[in-house]
Amino acid sequence: MSFAIDPALLAALWRERHPSGPPVAHTFRTRYADRWVRFHSLPGSKRYPESEDEYAIVLDRYNTILDELFTGTDVFVVTMDWSDTPTGPAGYPTPRQTLHPGGIRWWTESDQDDPDPEFHTHTRLYADRRRWNRGCVDGLLRAVADEALVEVFIADGELRRIHHPYDGGADVILATPGERDGVRDRHTDWLSSHPAGL
Repeated sequence: MSFAIDPALLAALWRERHPSGPPVAHTFRTRYADRWVRFHSLPGSKRYPESEDEYAIVLDRYNTILDELFTGTDVFVVTMDWSDTPTGPAGYPTPRQTLHPGGIRWWTESDQDDPDPEFHTHTRLYADRRRWNRGCVDGLLRAVADEALVEVFIADGELRRIHHPYDGGADVILATPGERDGVRDRHTDWLSSHPAGL
């Protein structure tokens, strides 16, 4: 069950906590590199699940980290679409509305740098607030694992901890480098062998 949010208050909280930039999930890894860790969703860093057993592993890994971050708290669940106009239809079909029906539009990030209006894009973020319970976002997580949804993230009510699942894993931003190290060290088998942790 999701609870009503005030988009203006949520936007103000984001700006207070994260003055370095907008809530666009793919930028978190570089903007918060000192508090970031990446976990892979499947053994051997396999990208996409191909069986129900593999989906079970993916969901278990996502939910294990989410439980560590959010058990006993409320979270913001954020989904995204984009359009070539601020209020126009989504630029591509996704199951976002079906999987996140309680999401209220709270942020539009417009890119109008190109002089040609045909190349302007408007990233629109939708959020709801709900009590964290294991499995409460499994539909979204499964769609992310299939790359049917992108730019999804889950954050605590103070926007200090962020879990950004993507197809193949999750980028996790913790409140401090020490907290990041603790979470990372509990799940070393899920880390990449890449020297940069990718």
